[in-house]
Amino acid sequence: MHIQNKFFINGEWVAADATARIDIFNPATDERLGSVPDANAVDVDRAVTAARGAQEAWRRVLPQARADFIDRICAGLKARTEELTDLIAADIGMPRKMGRRMQVGLPIQILEVCARHAREFSFEERVGNSLVLREPVGVAACITPWNYPLFQIATKLGPALATGCTVVWKPSEVAPLAAFVLAEIIQEAGLPPGVFNLITGYGPTAGEALVIHPEVNLISMTGSTRAGARIGALAAERMKRVTLELGGKSAAVVLDDADLEAAVRATVNSCFLNSGQTCLALTRLIVPEARYAEAARIATEVAARFTVGDPLSDTAKLGPLVSTAQRDRVVSMIRQGIAQGAELLCGGPERPAGLDRGCYVQPTVFGRVAPDSVIAQEEIFGPVLSIITYRDEEEAIAIANGTAYGLSGAVWSADSARALRVARRLQTGQVKINGGAFNIEAPFGGYKQSGLGREMGRYGLDEFLQYKSLQLSA
Repeated sequence: MHIQNKFFINGEWVAADATARIDIFNPATDERLGSVPDANAVDVDRAVTAARGAQEAWRRVLPQARADFIDRICAGLKARTEELTDLIAADIGMPRKMGRRMQVGLPIQILEVCARHAREFSFEERVGNSLVLREPVGVAACITPWNYPLFQIATKLGPALATGCTVVWKPSEVAPLAAFVLAEIIQEAGLPPGVFNLITGYGPTAGEALVIHPEVNLISMTGSTRAGARIGALAAERMKRVTLELGGKSAAVVLDDADLEAAVRATVNSCFLNSGQTCLALTRLIVPEARYAEAARIATEVAARFTVGDPLSDTAKLGPLVSTAQRDRVVSMIRQGIAQGAELLCGGPERPAGLDRGCYVQPTVFGRVAPDSVIAQEEIFGPVLSIITYRDEEEAIAIANGTAYGLSGAVWSADSARALRVARRLQTGQVKINGGAFNIEAPFGGYKQSGLGREMGRYGLDEFLQYKSLQLSA
């Protein structure tokens, strides 16, 4: 049982002022996994005050030294990889084999990149008679979701520390347990008191108190578009900087000359990653009408290989959804897809066979989905794929662009120049061409309602910096 009674504030573990608690449940068993404090305004103020008090000294630490601290945090994460893998598997339900690589290994890589950029980044440059400085924004409030607990904070903590910002982190109340391990690692790394602070609590209370606090300069948030809109409105009223990485409804456009087998397999694998609880998942498969039957067959065959089960076992490829509320939402969306006339190729709203407890959902594929239907327009955040057909290239592009989101996408074609031409027309923050690999050095973020700003690589550092021009007389 993981019972946390303290927050990490100003370099110490301190008792929460709040008395309210948040229970954490294992989504595979429905059993109580632990509990954490539900921060109140006093707790938030203590954390922000500590970050403000540490900010001036931290910004004066040389970038090389800041990078050394990040490297020590990476070493601590590596040393506790197995512990974190098991903890996150129990907390959110991602199978261990994939979790070790994505939930722990990938955050380490991102932090390592940030350390390197801290050493190489030019924090000032001469432009004519001006000396242009890139200075830290100040105190950063980092608010993260539950689907990738360490990955999401790594994309914020790394650049914040590299640029000289201090941090107050509020992880999701649904899956906060790994955050306490990271705080322990940071304490052992010797980061100066107040540079990093951790509180836990609900978004509408602790999260909003953090956003509106007058000593917070920047909010970097990953989560739903609804929550991002609320944070953006609160921040705009107070003229605060925001970086928002929000929802997606990403499309894989399969052109008529593409390797259909490779395209469909890659799309299903993307859609079902982390039980579909991935913001950049390819959840719409857009195929030529003439190749629909073949695409439906391949998708169904691939989906059948996603064995559903205990994330702590070595056999499950698909774990549970993170919570009962999330499972209920996904099941409701599946029912809406059926009601609106989509062809149910596999899966459905019923529980997977043999799993009478836990937040499990069958891997589900719909065919002949109308582009304007609910399951083609709204982010489901579960293992649900929609296959949509088109008649010509222009219609395929229009369907791909025909949602409120624009986070990710893919294009498949035997002609790489044609694929690139189509990719340029997609209204989305990144596009995989013929299965191109995810690149942690490239900017990550969305168009339209998928967010504001960019994370990762050197581009992520810019979100935590502000410019100052010194006009020189000679």
